[in-house]
Order: sequence, then structure tokens, then C-alpha cells
Amino acid sequence: MKKGVLLVNLGSPDSTETKDVRRYLKEFLTDPKVIDVWYVRNIILPLFILPSRPKKSAEAYRKIWWDEGSPLIVLTERLREKLQKKFDFPVEMAMRYGNPSIKSGLEKLKSQGCEDIFVIPLYPQYAMSTTETVIDKTNEVKDKYFTDLKLTYLPAFYNDPEYIKILAQSIKDHLPEEFDKVLFSYHGIPERHIYKTDKTNTCEIGKCCFKEDKPSHATCYRHQSYKVTELVRKELGLTNKQVFQSFQSRLGSDPWIQPYTDATLEGFPEKGVKKIAVVAPAFISDCLETLEELEMEGKEEFLEAGGEEFTYIPCLNDRDDLVEFLEHKVNDWMA
Repeated sequence: MKKGVLLVNLGSPDSTETKDVRRYLKEFLTDPKVIDVWYVRNIILPLFILPSRPKKSAEAYRKIWWDEGSPLIVLTERLREKLQKKFDFPVEMAMRYGNPSIKSGLEKLKSQGCEDIFVIPLYPQYAMSTTETVIDKTNEVKDKYFTDLKLTYLPAFYNDPEYIKILAQSIKDHLPEEFDKVLFSYHGIPERHIYKTDKTNTCEIGKCCFKEDKPSHATCYRHQSYKVTELVRKELGLTNKQVFQSFQSRLGSDPWIQPYTDATLEGFPEKGVKKIAVVAPAFISDCLETLEELEMEGKEEFLEAGGEEFTYIPCLNDRDDLVEFLEHKVNDWMA
């Protein structure tokens, strides 16, 4: 069976036009793995969110848009091109939302004779709204259009020693000589998502994240995020006081995992934290949530609150050591 690889990232609007952003947000926010409360998805979303949110989001996208297009799309394509050079079989890319779609990615691979495909969700940590929805959607497309394909998925790699070394080196490469704290800001999710993905019914948010060998850890986004922070902290030789972790991008009034990034940034200066470096380990590729929400808005919030120096550390994007890491994962799959 001829092999192929499919990289799958989050997605982006086709342009910064409001109509394109609205189309993208509709697909994204109507995913029951993202907004899992039916009345929010079917009533509040079409009546209150989609009529107004796309215009504001389009303005945000314009701030970070590159000449080549969406940063996330461009960076994922660069990563794909580098990984393709490592193999003599096809490597394609797809987005969970927007274009290029998962269907188009599988079509490209099938048209090149691929029957056995390694799908790589570009998310280090497992979550219902990231890894799980990519797997579900890809399986759905496969069952509907490509029943003869064989699919294998790369599992969450948050605690892979090689990945930890790469992330730590990336932070080290951009870390200023003087800093008070390194803030690890992860994308937030509702607390109920943690419980929904826990098939073991053993998770207790805030009580078991730091316990060893807890069966719920396999799908617990909160635990996996804190594990990344701790492993990278040790790899960099930082003290506990030099590191802090928070979660960004909450939506709605339901409880989301805490602490929140915006409140953390605003509260740092009064606690004497004036020089910070910020990294977003939930993302492989820089995107709206990192370039606009963190590097622009987060910096503004911190400086207005009395902060003095704000350093944003880029995502791994298309780093050569990340390419080598993915190459090793593909080789493991082939073996």
C-alpha cells in the first residue's frame, strides 16, 4: 500500500473580508466539539454572535495578515514543504475549518495513489476541540468518500522528550537576558470539556493534574498543559518562581479553565513582575490567537498595567528541529 502523510491544522478564513470570516467562524463555531451546548450553537450563535463577531474578527485578522496570506496557512505550508523533502511519498496538508479542507487533502493523496495515510493533528495536547474533532472529521470524510483508505493518527505528543527539547530550545533562542517570568499561555477550553473527554470518570479539575499515572491524563488538556510547562521548565533550568501558566481566549460566561491570561498580564506589574517573556505551547503555528491576541493585545494590556518589557516567543512554526521530530514520527509509523 502506497503511503502518504496529511498534516492537519486549525484553519483560517480565505481572506480578511467579513463574508469570508463569517463563513469560517460559522463552520468553526457550529462544530459541536467546539461549542457543545446546543442552545448556544443553534440559537445564540446565529442570533447574536454571527451577525456582529465576523466584522470585529476581520479587523483583527487584518492586523496580522501577511502578503502571502494567512500566517497559519503560510506557516503550515512551509512546514509541509520541508517535511516533503524528507520523503519520496506525498505529504499534503489540510485544515479542520476552511481551506484546504480535509476532504481536499485526502483527495490529493488518493489521486497520487496513496492508500495508507498517516494523519498528523498539529496539536501537542489532546482536547475535544482540537485533536478529537480532527480525528472525528477525518474519519467522517473517509467513511463517506474514501472507504478504501487506511488511516493512522499521531497521538498527542505533549510529553515526548524530543518535543520538549525542541520547545525548550525555541524558548531559549528568544529569551531575553533579563526577565522576571516566563508566561506559558495555553488556549483555554470550558471546564466541562475536560470531563466530557474523560472516559475513566476519574478527573477532578484542580485536584489530580499533578498526580502521577492518573488514567484521566490521557485525554486531560489541563494536565497535559501543566506537564508541558513543568517539563520545559526543568529542561531550561528555571525555578518555579520564574514560570507561570495561564489560559487565553475564553468565550461566554461558563467556567473555563483558569487562571486567565488577560487577568494574569494585567495583574503581573503590581506584583513586581515587570519584564516577561510569553510563549503559546498549545499552538504549533502562529495564528490570530498568538500574533494578535498575545503579541499585540497581551502586550498592550501588560504595558498599560505598568509592565516594562514584553517579549513574545514565536511558535515552533517550521523550525528544522520540528521537521526532524515529525520525520521521526513518520518513520516510526512506517516501521
